[in-house]
Order: sequence, then structure tokens, then C-alpha cells
Amino acid sequence: MSDLDGLEKDLMTKIDAASSEAALEEVRIASLGKKGAVSERMKTLGKMSADERKQMGPALNGLKARITQAIEARKTTLEAAALDARLATERVDITLPARTSPKGKIHPVSQVTEEVVAIFSAMGFDVAEGPDIEDDFHNFTALNFPADHPARDMHDTFFFEPKQDGERMLLRTHTSPVQIRTMKTQAPPIRIIIPGRTYRCDSDQTHTPMFHQVEGLVIDRQTNMGHLKGTLEAFCKAFFEVDSVKTRFRPHFFPFTEPSAEMDIGYERVGKEIRIGQGADWMEILGCGMVHPNVLKNCGLDPDEFQGFAFGMGIDRLAMLKYGIPDLRDFFAADARWLEHYGFDPLDQPNLATGLSR
Repeated sequence: MSDLDGLEKDLMTKIDAASSEAALEEVRIASLGKKGAVSERMKTLGKMSADERKQMGPALNGLKARITQAIEARKTTLEAAALDARLATERVDITLPARTSPKGKIHPVSQVTEEVVAIFSAMGFDVAEGPDIEDDFHNFTALNFPADHPARDMHDTFFFEPKQDGERMLLRTHTSPVQIRTMKTQAPPIRIIIPGRTYRCDSDQTHTPMFHQVEGLVIDRQTNMGHLKGTLEAFCKAFFEVDSVKTRFRPHFFPFTEPSAEMDIGYERVGKEIRIGQGADWMEILGCGMVHPNVLKNCGLDPDEFQGFAFGMGIDRLAMLKYGIPDLRDFFAADARWLEHYGFDPLDQPNLATGLSR
């Protein structure tokens, strides 16, 4: 029995010392394999007497069971250690940033649109939207454009192929169709601005086939030209962030307003910089006027009861003037370097309390 005790002690020491599953397998074979130490002793049971087998049988079986149990326990320990080592090599430190700080910038058109919305929202205007693809009625006829008006020509307007009934849809040439849709579906008083994309067949340093406009419309019973001028002067001061701005209104013609005017603002050029609100020079900034009675009639409103004013300006041009951008075509060039230079921080949300721009 002392021989078995020594054998068990020796095997247990080797099992505990096994540093890998391969080394442990060698110990198992050396102890429990066909020619292993425990297996060889099990073979001697047949040559023993009944009394010896009665004593040695349980002892050898117990030894075999304990060695087997020890090997399984050691194997479990080694497998867990191997898994921990593998996980350590594959570990990802989620406390570290997965990527560098974002470099995205807000496009000047988006920034200026938000600035315009912030200003007019503070004046009580709502934001209205409409489809980019329009029909002739909403884009021209309802806005008092004569049938032979040059704006209907292919050189100015993108027309689609005629439908079976002959009607030709088009890409809207201004956001004014939204004024028509609003007046036909909403009872006065109406006070809206309409930012959005518009399309015309034109392309040079200050014109692109697709550009952005914002228009405003006010319809009420007591609206006059003085309200229009006050609204636009307040907008220019807020947008260009100046204490005062010189303005003048020159007579003009638009089919959808009467009287119509173009609004100029005073400025001066210092080097390449344009300074709004000072100087003796004048710059046209937008078109405006009182809504034409025919437009009101086309929308089902009585011009003897309601009147209003409308105005429109280019968002891209506003961005060029305010932020010193020399070429309109760069707005649509998708140049990351240009956007890095002229873009805005995504967290820089325009508001009148802390300032519109950076």
C-alpha cells in the first residue's frame, strides 16, 4: 500500500506541474494509458490471491479515480488560463476613443439658412416647405406670369417631357409656389418664410443651375409697405450683426407684386472685405413688394379684404456677402478643404441670444 501512496504522490506532483494541455496529456498517458503506471498495476490483479485482490482492487480503482479526477481538474484550469491569455491578446480598450475627433463641418448654406430661420422665427414667422417639382399653375400662372413671359422659356426653366395631356412639369424656379400652396390651404393671417432649393438654366461665378432661396410672405387685413420695410431692415441688422444699416428701395417690376421694389443696402469695400452698414456705396440685396391682387384672387382671397407683402433673397449670396466667399460655384464643388475653411462647428447653433455666427 505504501507503494501506491508513493505512486499517487508522484503522479499528483506531475499533474500539478503540467503547464500545458500537452504536458498534462503526457502525464495521463504515463499514468492511465495502456502501459501507464496505474494500468500496469491493474494488470497484476489477475495473479493475486482472492484476499490480495480484495485489498488491492479497491485501492487501485480508488487511485485511478483520484488520478482521473485530478487530471480533469487540471485540464479545466489550463483551458481557463489559455482562454484568459487569448482574450488578453484580443482585448479592446473601450475607454479609448474609437476614432479621432470628428472633422465634419456645417456647410455655409446650412448655417445661413439656420441664421435666417432664427431671425424670422423671433419675428413670429413659421417655416413652410413645398415640392421641388412643380406644375405651371403654381410656378407661373397663379403668380400672375403672362403666358408669353420670358421666364417660361427653356433658357431659364428646366422643363420635363410633356405628359399625355400635354402638361409639362418643371423644376421650380423660385420658392414662390409654396406661397400659393399656403394661401390656398391656410386662412389669413399668414406669416411664413420658405427656404429651399430652386433651379434655373444659368451658371457663372455668381449663378448656378441649382441654388437656394428664402422667401417671406405676410397676409393680413392691415399690412402695408411700411411693415415690409421695417421687417427687412430689422432682418438685415440682425443677419449682418450691425447696429444700423442704410437701406433704399428702388421701384422695380415683378409679376407677383405691385408695387414692387429692390432693396439696396449701404456698404464699403476695404481691400477684399465688404463691410455692411457703412460707406457710401449701394448693393442690391433682395426683391420685394406688396402681393399683387391677381395673386390673391388666384388663391381664393379677396384683395379688398386682405393684402400682404412678399420678399425673396438668395441664401447662397447672403453667405458670400457675410462670410467673404468669392465664388458661388465652390459651394457645390464638394471640396473638403473648402468646407474645412468656410464650414461651421456642428455645435454652433445660431440664435439671437448668443449671436448668430462664430
